[in-house]
Amino acid sequence: MMPDLRAEFLEGMSRAAATVNIITTDGEAGRAGLTVSAMTAVSADTPKPTLLICINAGSAGAAPILANGVFAVNVLGEGQSSVSDVFAGRTGDIGAARFACARWHVGVTGAPLLDAALVSFDCRVSLHRQIGTHHVLFGEVEAVRLSGEGRPLIYARRGYAVPAELLR
Repeated sequence: MMPDLRAEFLEGMSRAAATVNIITTDGEAGRAGLTVSAMTAVSADTPKPTLLICINAGSAGAAPILANGVFAVNVLGEGQSSVSDVFAGRTGDIGAARFACARWHVGVTGAPLLDAALVSFDCRVSLHRQIGTHHVLFGEVEAVRLSGEGRPLIYARRGYAVPAELLR
């Protein structure tokens, strides 16, 4: 019997720990946000630093992000799993009501930045491509907001965790 490649891929990816990030946008298409773990740096050596996010095309935040052309990546820290749950849709809050769970301020692009995020990257969409069920977005970073020290919230094995100790 052939192994189910999709199921093996999903199980394998569950073992790859990643930071938990709230992706937010605001503009003519409205305010929206969602939780993602698919975020990574692309290059610091471009005219503006570039990062990449992947978002489900069926998510409520996908269309506003694409239409607004801006997004912020808010990297969550220890103790912020409740914010992740809200933006992942686990609490029933939808649309702009999700933003009531925390304090925000407006970034240079107009995207909401989480006051208590470990770091927020304020971005403009520079390239977009849909692959299967997901949008792959490259964002040119307009501003970086460092909010303090702390351990990052990570997602692995389908649950939240924090690193026990960061090696230096």
